[in-house]
Amino acid sequence: MEIEKKYKIRQLPENLHNYPRKKIEQGYLCSDPTIRIRKSNEEYILTYKSKYGLDPELLQTGCVSNEVEVPLSEEGYEHLKEKVDNYMVYKTRYLIPLGEGLKAELDIFEERLKGLVFVEVEFPSADIAVKFKPPEWFGEEISFDHRFKNTYLSTVENMKELGENI
Repeated sequence: MEIEKKYKIRQLPENLHNYPRKKIEQGYLCSDPTIRIRKSNEEYILTYKSKYGLDPELLQTGCVSNEVEVPLSEEGYEHLKEKVDNYMVYKTRYLIPLGEGLKAELDIFEERLKGLVFVEVEFPSADIAVKFKPPEWFGEEISFDHRFKNTYLSTVENMKELGENI
């Protein structure tokens, strides 16, 4: 199970270049349930996500879904990439430790979504997610704003389609 929260950011952390990062490209073969392919540096992954069978109360704690990840070969990834719906999503993800075993995954989007930046945190339990106090550099929580879901971002042609206050 995946439990995460997403936030806008007030400012980029200092010394961003000192943190580990991943170059990510991903596309979606289906949005309900979510079937995603991802290249993360040189790792290829097929992911299935669904909310089926989850407790409605749990869904109120943040972005929650059942998630299964399976490794792909580069050839399998390239084959499936030709079949994705809409657009590929390109971003650089910085992995920033937050303490207590948590880390911020700061996504800086590229190409047609250049200028979009947000951060997400995955939690080991709903209790920890509910008690989480974001650091000062985090901004407004956007976990329930559909415009920040990567499945939605794969459907927009450019940043203007995301509307105001992004």
